[in-house]
Amino acid sequence: METILQKKIIEATHCVEKQLDAEIEKLDNLDISDFEKLREQRFKKLKLLQQQKQNWLSLVKTHDGHGEYSELYDEKEFFEISKKSENIVCLFYKDDSPRCKIVDYHFKILAKKHIEAKFCKLNVMQCPFLTERLRIKIIPTIALIVNGKTKDYIVGFTDLGNRDDFSTEMLEYRISLSGAITFEENISSEDNKKSWLSHISKPKTIKGPNDSNSDDSDEN
Repeated sequence: METILQKKIIEATHCVEKQLDAEIEKLDNLDISDFEKLREQRFKKLKLLQQQKQNWLSLVKTHDGHGEYSELYDEKEFFEISKKSENIVCLFYKDDSPRCKIVDYHFKILAKKHIEAKFCKLNVMQCPFLTERLRIKIIPTIALIVNGKTKDYIVGFTDLGNRDDFSTEMLEYRISLSGAITFEENISSEDNKKSWLSHISKPKTIKGPNDSNSDDSDEN
């Protein structure tokens, strides 16, 4: 048995060595033009990223709201914002909903961190046409808009573990699933992440949020 095991180990070692030799040979065969192409591709990506950052910063400087969490006061203002910003994270709220205050707290933090998106809120009482068009039934509802299209909704706190004390990081990750913001950090606890993710369905392009009521949310 020991002899067979030793042979298997030697075979596996030789296989790994062959793979390493092949990778080394690839690198050895690269000429200056190949390195220049890789460098040029990397430079283009960095240049594009820098341009995107400049665009986002220009939106901040011109007071279009990127970098801050602001309130929109009517539907006209919402449509104007939609023309200027590629990524919009909008809370539809009511004054008497305590859970909307919870979202306010997290949005104030995320708006400063993610200047690539416009974070805003709109009172459903001030936008009856838009509320009906988007089929907003549950308060709070967060609409996630990318390139002028509503990609996803966060309805109530169901996708956030069905609890009021979810972390800002949880909400940040959930929003990022739509593509409205970029999420780079990891949820601190892998076990908590797995448990929390079990509540989330994959985001998709939809006309309106699910009409079913949520136990942790207020009806409009």
